[in-house]
Amino acid sequence: MDSANAISLLELARRLGAAVSEAAICDVWVTAETSDLRCSGGHCYMELIQKDPQSGATVARLRAAIWASRFGPLNTEFRMATGTPLASDIKIMARVTASYHPVYGLSLVINDIDPDYTMGDLLRRRREILQRLTDEGVADMNRQLEWPVPVQRIAVISAAGAAGYGDFINQLYHNSRRLRFNTELFSAVLQGPKAPASIIEALDRIALRIDDFDCVVIIRGGGATSDLASFDDYDLAANVAQFPLPIIAGVGHERDITVLDYVANMRVKTPTAAAEWLIGQGNAQLQRLQQLGAELFRSISDRLGGNRRQLAYIEGQLAPLVRGRMARELQRLDNLGTLLPDISDGILQQHRRKLNSLGQLIEALSPEATLRRGYTITRLDGRALTSPDGLAKGLVITTTFAGGTAESVIS
Repeated sequence: MDSANAISLLELARRLGAAVSEAAICDVWVTAETSDLRCSGGHCYMELIQKDPQSGATVARLRAAIWASRFGPLNTEFRMATGTPLASDIKIMARVTASYHPVYGLSLVINDIDPDYTMGDLLRRRREILQRLTDEGVADMNRQLEWPVPVQRIAVISAAGAAGYGDFINQLYHNSRRLRFNTELFSAVLQGPKAPASIIEALDRIALRIDDFDCVVIIRGGGATSDLASFDDYDLAANVAQFPLPIIAGVGHERDITVLDYVANMRVKTPTAAAEWLIGQGNAQLQRLQQLGAELFRSISDRLGGNRRQLAYIEGQLAPLVRGRMARELQRLDNLGTLLPDISDGILQQHRRKLNSLGQLIEALSPEATLRRGYTITRLDGRALTSPDGLAKGLVITTTFAGGTAESVIS
């Protein structure tokens, strides 16, 4: 091929630039996702990409820029509407003008951005996460946990040295009622893309000592809201939703809402508000104890008063009963005293007659009475004999009569 018919690269670039200019691609609204966003010299540079919804592969890519004269107002408006400044990995709808530069090639100049489109995408992503958690049956698990009584042992997830953590501790430990709390800090990153994994790691450390704490407080103080998008994270939300201790989320500002706020047991707007909520719980528990004490005192006082009245009534009834019973017993004793001499004489005479009868019986059965009736008693060596067995020739026996004794020799 003859090089005389070829054109230079610059000429081709000029023709491409002319073609782009003739096409008048100006003030066209396009939807895309931001990538590799960076700022320099007041200008904002990025790439706009489009991904295949099925495979996630990038199917289109163009460089884009927002010049300094427009970047400041656009970024401010976008941040006020969405709660986050322009950043990478967010979806936008931008009004662009196409241009072609011989050195830098084809690019887009962004003249305007519709924040409602981005807000809608953020809300859609948030709804998708919440719906997924709901379908899995875990979205309300932490919110349904009952708070222990009292709430005193608190695990705090915060950035070490953060002003918000200092505000929380100062508010909690210098409460007007002098309520006592015990806190332990589990340091974590609370902003940027590393925040979800860092907070999950802190929750894992707390879970290893689950019996040492009553609740968990996740707090992030003031500052830019540009990092709040990292809290719309499925893995973080799933861990918070299923954590076995009640969790207080104090991330962002009053108007900032993240998925974390929907799954945590309690959502507050600032670290100070988290401390105030805990103090309020303590005050409520203290008031309840005081109320129970007052009710117990009244109940005991009422019971004692009733018992005193009952005792007074019994005492009033008891005196007449005792006097009547004593009178009857005294009369009975008097009657017994009157009858006692006659009864005693009768009993004594009965015993005398019985003793006389026994004496007569003993007298009749005595040896002397037997001897007087003509009987004798024969003894051998002082022992009375009842049979002749054992008597031998030559033995001396003694016979006792009523009137004397006689000895005999066995022959």
